[in-house]
Amino acid sequence: MTSILKWAKTTLQRGPLPMLGFPQSGFEVIKPSKILEEERFAEFKKGHYYAVNIGDVLVSKYQVVGKLGFGTTSTVWLARDLEGHRYVTLKVYTMDGTGQGEIRTYKALSRGDISHPGYAPSYVGELSTFNNRSPEHRLSEHLLKSGIKQIFLALDYLHSECQLVHTDIKGDNILQELEEMSILDKFTDSEIEDPSAYYQPVYASRRFELPQNFGRAVLSDFGSAVRGNEKRNHDAQPTIYRSPEVMLKIEWSYPIDIWNVGTMIWDLFEGKDMFIGMDPDGKGYSTRAHLAEMIGILGPP
Repeated sequence: MTSILKWAKTTLQRGPLPMLGFPQSGFEVIKPSKILEEERFAEFKKGHYYAVNIGDVLVSKYQVVGKLGFGTTSTVWLARDLEGHRYVTLKVYTMDGTGQGEIRTYKALSRGDISHPGYAPSYVGELSTFNNRSPEHRLSEHLLKSGIKQIFLALDYLHSECQLVHTDIKGDNILQELEEMSILDKFTDSEIEDPSAYYQPVYASRRFELPQNFGRAVLSDFGSAVRGNEKRNHDAQPTIYRSPEVMLKIEWSYPIDIWNVGTMIWDLFEGKDMFIGMDPDGKGYSTRAHLAEMIGILGPP
């Protein structure tokens, strides 16, 4: 009987789940000369990343079963809630305090009207991952339509209930809820049978299998969110999705999220960027090149 079948049997009983045993050897060891995931970031070199190990139990409740991803301020892990008998996603922030603003934003998100159709607190998976792994590197029209409707509902909740502007909407920050829990069981069994590559203290992320059916699309990653009722003109948004008012340093608020979604929809459906903003002088991204592209498509402002 596999560990997952044992777990399923245990869920019928009362009390916390027993911890799973994960291999202590048999890892693919990454060469020290190879930079692995968060090792590339300055905060890692400063020792600010918390060393999570697969099999660890955090706050006496969540057993880590595998690494889902990483970013400049956090790592993300799949875990078993031993008390709640379910899977959860854990976001473990760096120790420099950069996650405190996002934590405050999540508290603000929880204070809105949770009966609003745009409120959706659970998710696993990423639209960008599914997009990149599809043979055409594009999302189907059906999946895109249903997903974008849910993202606009999420933005309505964010804007009207919480008075927040997301400012960082991109494929990486739109998650697709999994309806097939068997995929998480397989993920866990795979980690036990074939441990992820490892070079202390960094693990390689592990991918899910692609599901047959998709659940809700959920907007995530609120680390750059700001109050919408306070006018501002600082740089924001992924460069290729920047709205005209951000580039021109005009006061901006909620509408920049709508522009952001519009340009992202094109990229997800067409499999290529509407705007790239590459300077003809070879200096990389530039505002003048980006504005020139907009004028070329939309005409003068």
